[in-house]
Amino acid sequence: MTRKLRNIIIAFLILTLGPIAAMAQTADSLVGKWKTIDDETNAPRSIVEITEANGELQGRILQIFYRPDEKPDPVCEACEGERKDRPVIGMTFLWGLKPDGSNEWASGSVLDPKNGKIYNAKATLTEAGQKLRLRGFIGTPILGRTQIWLREP
Repeated sequence: MTRKLRNIIIAFLILTLGPIAAMAQTADSLVGKWKTIDDETNAPRSIVEITEANGELQGRILQIFYRPDEKPDPVCEACEGERKDRPVIGMTFLWGLKPDGSNEWASGSVLDPKNGKIYNAKATLTEAGQKLRLRGFIGTPILGRTQIWLREP
């Protein structure tokens, strides 16, 4: 086999197998970009990014899909403290999630920018890492609601 042909084959393998290896690596992690789906309308609401720092996950809002009746570039009017009247885009709204078993994270907090309330949060990764079930609740997970997020490529 010529050297040129061998290099072409190696490049082909890297280009085809690289993304598969990357998907396998992230399949058991929440880290990455996600499209959030409104649990009441089933419409896409935003793109968020989850990152890890010191063994805990946090999420921030990158983009919002506005409805026709919504004004762009909202601020968190109902928030308290440092988030009060701050832009929702770029805001850290999810923090403190820690691993809690296989494909599960718990002990986190999630902010609802619409009402400014902070809820307990837990997350479960499903469908080979392509869907995330985020549950926000007060007290016990039974008293809460769940959103399904889709992994962004």
